Amino acid sequence: MLWQYMPQRHIMGRNIGKFIALLAGLLVGFLLALWSAGMLGSGRGLGSKTISVAGWQSDWTIGSPAAGMVTRAWVARHGLLALAKEEAVYFTRAVDDSGAPLDASCDYVLTGGDQPSQWWSITLYDGKSRLPMNEDDALSLDRTKTGGADAWLATISAVPPAESGFWISSRNADEFDLTLRLYRPDPALLEAPEIHLNPPSVRLLSCRRRGGR
Repeated sequence: MLWQYMPQRHIMGRNIGKFIALLAGLLVGFLLALWSAGMLGSGRGLGSKTISVAGWQSDWTIGSPAAGMVTRAWVARHGLLALAKEEAVYFTRAVDDSGAPLDASCDYVLTGGDQPSQWWSITLYDGKSRLPMNEDDALSLDRTKTGGADAWLATISAVPPAESGFWISSRNADEFDLTLRLYRPDPALLEAPEIHLNPPSVRLLSCRRRGGR
């Protein structure tokens, strides 16, 4: 009779509800993991952000067995060489000194000095962690160009600066980030990065309409 099947239908419906809730929880967790690894959204910034110095973020587990799943996925997504920290460390930032996202419709002044490492570079990447599609041949600055100077200045802009000087092109980058690589870093930096890193400053100059030149 019909009444004999009603409890079974109630139990079946409850089990289906639990299964759907479990599936939804797993999906949310999976999407959060992808977002943390930079595989969803803009993909900007490090996964776990264990170290932060004046807007520059890093993770000392990159390139080591201690790196977690999220960190490894972020490294694969962003194409770092992932050397052990004794060989190289990587810092990224996606905001200017005021905390606003870096945007190719704006011009910035990047100032800094020599870094505690044998060699260093700063490279601009677009929101998809790729080099911007332009032929300006001006996507990075490194110790070779600055000659190891204690102080230097560069312009980040979609167009060449009117005055001579270092230039990092943001043309076709939309929202972008910067990666600071330090090869063979000094042991002191590894012990206390917040003290020994010489973090470059990114100061906003002005903004144009998006797509304008």
